[in-house]
Amino acid sequence: MAQPNVFVQIANDLRDQITAGDLPPGEPIPSENTLAKQYQTTRPTVRKGIALLKAEGLVVSSQGARAIVRPRPRVQMLSTGANFRDRRKTGKSNFNAEVAAQGARPEQRILSVELQPAPQEVAERLGLTEGEEVVVRRRLFLVDDEPMQLCDGYYPAALFAGTAVAEPRRIRGGVSALIEDPNGPVGQRITQFIEDLDVRMPTPDEIEDLSMPPGVPLARVWRAAHVADGSIVEVLDSRIPCDRHVFRYVIDVP
Repeated sequence: MAQPNVFVQIANDLRDQITAGDLPPGEPIPSENTLAKQYQTTRPTVRKGIALLKAEGLVVSSQGARAIVRPRPRVQMLSTGANFRDRRKTGKSNFNAEVAAQGARPEQRILSVELQPAPQEVAERLGLTEGEEVVVRRRLFLVDDEPMQLCDGYYPAALFAGTAVAEPRRIRGGVSALIEDPNGPVGQRITQFIEDLDVRMPTPDEIEDLSMPPGVPLARVWRAAHVADGSIVEVLDSRIPCDRHVFRYVIDVP
């Protein structure tokens, strides 16, 4: 009879092989029969061990098929002032330029663009009164056709209503290019980004929209763009599956 902790040992051993690269992404794990013989246990016990790995987002399976190591496409997002300026020169948004530089295919889908009252957490960041109107641009970012993040951009309607930001179309160079355009609605140089990162479990809608497997947490990143006069003209609310991104921040200390 199997010991109560055998399924945990199976999960631990397979996890170690996945982490070490001995079981690479897309590779099937050993069959239930093979694992049952190896650990001198039963198939139901083996299934419990595999279920632990599924809950951690390490393996996936379909009905009647062997579980495979979940492919984990990752994009490294590098955040430095110099990097932002270099990307801006290409005329592409920072996300598109970063992804393309890593040999992958980026896509940004505009889900909706609308005017709405500012939620409290957005109003506080933009220095507005709660309920004051903002332009909201909701987008889905993809890499090689896989959803990578949801990003909602908030902009004071007093500045951006009637501009390209309020239209459901792409903007060359991203909204930051329009912000810094001398003839644009702001006409100032972006001088600072401040990001607040929170990690939590995703909502059911986020799981569906981002095709997230069970057990994978979500990073919520608030980014505020400051311009030369100190005001904040853009707030981005990004929800990012934690198994698909590597964040790297370079902090220059004078």
